[in-house]
Amino acid sequence: MAYYKIPEFTGETDGKKIIWEDEGEILWMEPYGSDVIRVRASRSLRIDGSKNWTLLPPENAKNAFVVKDKSEGRLYNGKITGSITGDGTIAFYNQKGTILLEESWIDGRVNTAPLRRAREYNVLAGDVFETDVYFKPRENEHFYGLGQEPNGCFDLKGASVELVQKNTKCTIPFLFSSLGYGIIWNNPAVGRAELGTNHTRWHANACGQIDYLVIAGDTPEDILKAYARITGYAPVLPRWAMGLWQSKLRYENQEEVLEVVREYARRKIPLSVIIIDYFHWTQQGEWKFDPECWPDPEGMVKEAEKLGTKIMVSVWPTVDPRSENYTEMKKNNYLIKAEKGVNVQFMFYGPETYYDATHEGARKYIWSKMKENYFKLGIKNYWLDEAEPEYRPYDFDNVRYYAGNGMEVSSIYPFYHAKAFYDGAKEAGADEVVNLVRCGWLGSQRLGAVIWSGDVESSFDSLQKQMKAGLHMAMCGIPWWTTDIGGFVNGDPEDEKFRELLIRWFQYGIFCPILRLHGYRLPYIGRELENPNGRCFSGGPNEIWSFGDYAYGILKNCIMLREKLIPYLDQQMKLASGTGVPVMRPMFFDFYTDEKTYLIGDQFMFGPDILVAPVIEAGKTQRTVYLPEGCIWTDAGSGMKYTGGREITVSAGIDTIPYFYKNDFIL
Repeated sequence: MAYYKIPEFTGETDGKKIIWEDEGEILWMEPYGSDVIRVRASRSLRIDGSKNWTLLPPENAKNAFVVKDKSEGRLYNGKITGSITGDGTIAFYNQKGTILLEESWIDGRVNTAPLRRAREYNVLAGDVFETDVYFKPRENEHFYGLGQEPNGCFDLKGASVELVQKNTKCTIPFLFSSLGYGIIWNNPAVGRAELGTNHTRWHANACGQIDYLVIAGDTPEDILKAYARITGYAPVLPRWAMGLWQSKLRYENQEEVLEVVREYARRKIPLSVIIIDYFHWTQQGEWKFDPECWPDPEGMVKEAEKLGTKIMVSVWPTVDPRSENYTEMKKNNYLIKAEKGVNVQFMFYGPETYYDATHEGARKYIWSKMKENYFKLGIKNYWLDEAEPEYRPYDFDNVRYYAGNGMEVSSIYPFYHAKAFYDGAKEAGADEVVNLVRCGWLGSQRLGAVIWSGDVESSFDSLQKQMKAGLHMAMCGIPWWTTDIGGFVNGDPEDEKFRELLIRWFQYGIFCPILRLHGYRLPYIGRELENPNGRCFSGGPNEIWSFGDYAYGILKNCIMLREKLIPYLDQQMKLASGTGVPVMRPMFFDFYTDEKTYLIGDQFMFGPDILVAPVIEAGKTQRTVYLPEGCIWTDAGSGMKYTGGREITVSAGIDTIPYFYKNDFIL
């Protein structure tokens, strides 16, 4: 049998675009701003050029140009070059001609039925396909990004990552490679990324077309800056949001909230935000205070703000059939629906559905309720819980959004949910938009979204996983990020083991972009909710004085350190807003030539000048720290100076946070 001969390249060019077509497929390759190439392909033989999802319009790639000959077409665009051969094989190179990424075909390149193409389509119905794109593996390549999940992986090479939104899992389909490129999988479909040793595979369960973008850069900073130009920049974080956020499940009434705010003031401890959690409302889908427990919310807001504290309220997207808004929302198609069966996606104190954030009218409707029932009272910041949204079960194929079937578009919901509140607040005249959101997607950072890692468990194992998850989110362009300090699930304030966990988690939280104390603490007490499906009480106390005098002293000192850090954090947040460079980031971001840093996920940089190595293991009073080469590092606690390029071991008692200043920096 004769070996396969690559056919002559017959693709066309349209300005700076390459158009390639063969039996059963059409493909476009074009610039998307400087140093970025976008590829779209479909078996339908039609490319929907209007479907950019949440990407921003690209800047003009002034220097991009196309060259073609009989063997291939090449698109040159600054630091990246894309090539496509006559048979449709794609590869990407940097400006030095070094290969970055190359499609993977498995067929021996002979004239026979292919074992597997690089781009595979399985028709589901009409112009909807199950798709796969395969790339060749590379030695010594490390991967980071794809959002967050508690999987314990730092280097994602060898991992398989589900592309889906769930509680504790946020999919942001951007992957950073240590070889000098990033890739955006521009597809909100449920899917999977396989980062194996035999191939890298991007899979979508259902979509109309393959769509991805490749970014090249000399440094991680170059790549994230280009990524930010495509997906957007976070607003400038207000200084008031940089201090302590206090929360628990759940403050039951107005007086309880105010008493916590007053107690922080009496103790002269700055409190930036206090959060009123779920079921302060009359019914799911009514989005207003229950007057029995909250008789004067406007007065509550005014008193809290006089004491320097903003009030934030929890807003769920759930809508109960018994709510006063259900009939109107149903009539106007503002609700998510089932493809088959009853329109119930979530059982929680009744059969619930969700408002459809992909519907512009639904977004305007829910904001109208926010404006009337919260914003006018002075409450301008919202906790957008359940923002994935959470389905029980996760039958995405049985969900119908305005934007399409759940299997095709589910991952985009949290973006549009945040957009409803961002657009509404801006239209209402808000200068600052800061909302806490349980999930996100490409571009969520530009909507004033603080993303947190969801309802994670209270354990040291969970703390270790959260640190890695936060670094992956940083590499997805998310500068505003946080966790439930101490973990959400359980945690007994009277238990010495939990107190140790809480202190260590709080010490880590001091160097997170947002410092937030939250949890469902034992004992479960308080007013039982009316509930036909189970029992739910409020959690126990969760303020910093709730964990004993010794812990209180440590936590108070931590807050004072955070206050000392705020001018530096403010400076770095402004830089993040202008460039897309995250404040909290992996070691390799600043020390990308040091191969050791690509495997270190238990310490990180806080801006360019502070190396943080918190204790995240139970019972540990020492900490091994790797100090990158080329710098002099000063232990912030002891004042000891160390040359870089080595590991050191430092003392780290329960009241100590190991962190180091680079070169001549002094806080």
